[in-house]
Amino acid sequence: MNEIIFLVEEAAEGGYTAKALDEGIFTEAESMDELKANIREAVLCHFEDETTRPKMARIHFVKEETISLAG
Repeated sequence: MNEIIFLVEEAAEGGYTAKALDEGIFTEAESMDELKANIREAVLCHFEDETTRPKMARIHFVKEETISLAG
């Protein structure tokens, strides 16, 4: 595996959450810089064997919005 993908969302209470696709990795942080550092740390802990560890993490930011359709 060369890459691991994280879905990142703004948390309702502030900050951000990140969840890896196809792996049991979840982390959160108050800022995007802190979140990136937490993702690195979580991946290193999850994949202790360097030969199986992904070389890259892709961060896919998901932003949900609602708009009124009422006239």
